[in-house]
Amino acid sequence: MSVSKNEKLRRKDLKPGEVLCDYCTAKCCRYFALPIDEPATPRDFDFLRWFLLHEHASVFTEDETWYLLVHTTCKHLQPDNRCGIYQRRPEVCREYTTDNCEYHDDWTYERYFETPEQVEEYAEAIFPKVDGWSIRSPQPPLLPVLG
Repeated sequence: MSVSKNEKLRRKDLKPGEVLCDYCTAKCCRYFALPIDEPATPRDFDFLRWFLLHEHASVFTEDETWYLLVHTTCKHLQPDNRCGIYQRRPEVCREYTTDNCEYHDDWTYERYFETPEQVEEYAEAIFPKVDGWSIRSPQPPLLPVLG
């Protein structure tokens, strides 16, 4: 079966001896995600804001678990999207299989935050309104007009 550049080979169409990695862009080697405590207070959400003030970070939930996602490429990923230390790769990589990998990345997350502003809006939507309370920093006073 021939596959165009705009189309991904389906798992079921692999020929005997072929592996999915031959057609993959190595998405699993371009980030890592760490579970984090579910934010429950405005202060917790302020920490999420802090995470997202750093480049290449986002936060998402999957099955009600919260994760910090760091978009960074493994330093051993080769130009052909293969592992440069395959025989010495970490155990987490050894345990990862193509059975449920992200080759077909067609799902969405229940919550996905890419900016601190998204976290601010979400926190303000879920916490009861309290006069004067905001997760956002207070607006600075206006500068005097010089005449």
